[in-house]
Amino acid sequence: MAGRMLSQHAAGVHRIAYTCSTKQKMVTNAKRARGVEAYQNGLAAEDIVCQKLRGAGWKVLLQRARTRRGEIDIVAQNGTTISFIEVKLRKTLRDAAESLSATQSRRLFRAAECLLQSNPHWQYEELRFDLFILDANSKMEWLKDVIRQM
Repeated sequence: MAGRMLSQHAAGVHRIAYTCSTKQKMVTNAKRARGVEAYQNGLAAEDIVCQKLRGAGWKVLLQRARTRRGEIDIVAQNGTTISFIEVKLRKTLRDAAESLSATQSRRLFRAAECLLQSNPHWQYEELRFDLFILDANSKMEWLKDVIRQM
């Protein structure tokens, strides 16, 4: 809850001091442990995808590429094609496929623009966005060219 307090200083000058009191939610140890496990499972899924890409002849240019506009899980190149790859791990492949929102797609597109600007040495003729979906049973699908400019 934000509030304002009026305080009077020397010479009769009034200043408004802003205060902010926030209530922090308590995070249980179980919830924290689930978060850590989900993060570690996500990293493991990204590593599995990198292995799959390398096995298919792709070169992994970046992994967990952070920009001021967002993060891209993997950037890979095969010949003259550069792919910005998002990895989704859920209980089912359907859940994973449905977890890529329009908002996240726009953020990925903007992050890719930042990466292209900061890596002018990348040579390419085609750019695309791919989605790797994985489920709890280690099934994986590679959905190619899933995001178009909005």
